[in-house]
Formats: sequence, C-alpha cells, structure tokens
Amino acid sequence: MTPHSWTRYVAIGDSFTEGMCDPLPEPSTGFVGWADRLAAHLAGVAAEAGVDFGYANLAVRGRKLGDVVGPQLDAALAMAPDLVSMVGGGNDILRPSVDLDAIADRLEAAVVRIRATGADVLLATPTDPAKAGLFKALRPRHAVHTANLFSLAARHGCAIIDIWGLDALQDWRMWADDRIHLTSEGHRRVALAAQAALGFDTDRADWATPLPPADPAGRREALSSHLHWGRTHLGPWVDRRLHGRSSGDAQTAKRPTLAPVSEPRA
Repeated sequence: MTPHSWTRYVAIGDSFTEGMCDPLPEPSTGFVGWADRLAAHLAGVAAEAGVDFGYANLAVRGRKLGDVVGPQLDAALAMAPDLVSMVGGGNDILRPSVDLDAIADRLEAAVVRIRATGADVLLATPTDPAKAGLFKALRPRHAVHTANLFSLAARHGCAIIDIWGLDALQDWRMWADDRIHLTSEGHRRVALAAQAALGFDTDRADWATPLPPADPAGRREALSSHLHWGRTHLGPWVDRRLHGRSSGDAQTAKRPTLAPVSEPRA
C-alpha cells in the first residue's frame, strides 16, 4: 500500500484495539494501545501535509465479531472514514466451538462494505501461540484464521499487520500479567508494524528484533507465576464464561467520535 495523508481514521475491534494493558501515564486512566499510537503517527503526517486529522476508536474489550462488524462498523462508516482498522474474531475463536470459515465470510463482507465507500482497510493477524503454554492449543485455529485473513486482504487490496510472523512477540515479556494482552512495549511494536503495513518507512530492527534472552525462571518461581495467573486471571475468565458475562459488558468506546489527536505517543 502506498502511504499518504489519511484524514479520518476509525479503529474497530476488541481489547486488542482498545489497547488494554498499555496504560495512559498517571494520573490519567484508561489505555493507549497500538491504534492510538498509529493515529498519533498519522496525525503527524497529516499535519506535515497541512490537512486536518480526526481519529475515533470504537473498540471495546470482550466484544465478539458480531459487534465489531455490526454496530461498531455501522458507527464507523457513519463517520465517512478514509481508513478503517478492523481486528475482530479473537474472542469468538476462544469459544469451545467455532466456524472459522464463517468468521472469514463475515470479515470479508465487512471489508467489502468498507471498500465500497472508498476507504482503505487495515487488518491484523493473530499471534502465533506456539510458545504460549496453555494457549498453544489455539495454534491450529490461529493458523487457519491467519491464512483466511491474508487471502481476503489480497482479494480486496487491504493492508495487513503480520503479527503471526512477528517473532519478537514470542516473548512473555511482551505480554501483560494476564497473558492475553500486550504490554506497552508490545503495543509500541505493533504500532510500528502497522505503519510498515501502510507503506511508511520504519526501522524494522526497532520493532521486529526480539529482546535479548531472559534468564530462565526457576521451578519455584515458574510455579508461583502460574498459580498467580490462574487465581487472578484464568479463574475470573472462566467464571464470566460460565455465567454469560464479558469483561466489556459495562464498557463503552473510549473515543466514540472523530477528534484530533492531542497527545501523540511514541
């Protein structure tokens, strides 16, 4: 994709795009995330070109694909964007049973809607959970979903962030305590990968190079970490699923309308 001065960027999705576990500097509350970081870059490009720039982020944690390609997409298109990032389906894939082809079909229909307006589309693959312990069981699903995303991106001229191939994210230090969401460093790297996917020049070594090897954790330390994660994150997640609740039930979009990016983040 050839980079240019996009002026109206809307992000839709779930917790990944909301930016969870990339906190705003105190005393502020809320999250930054890769999409906000990308928006800051796009705002700078637009300013250099002498044009106004607006950004909205409609993503909400816990939301399934039906919300992303339904109400979120409807609201996004009402803003007449010229760039939409859409990352959805991850929460659907976590369910015991999932139809990956149906997910791909719904995403493709959404892409067709967006492209029909003349807007560009930015997609993102899931990560490769090959080294993710308990989450390794999701690897076959993530692999099929990744292949589907690359195929539909090619068919419709979409940009795509190749998170599956980003080896730097195969390091637990890039992931928050919940082992599901990225740290600030992880979000920073994805934002730079997004810039590259949109055609901007980046220092690939800065975001694609893995961290230096970490000292191996002792058995006692590892066990303590697993137990803490089970009590603090896995248990509550299972309880919400059993009771039909979501972490985003009481949440609304953090940037529901197009607005200037007032505090760019590196």
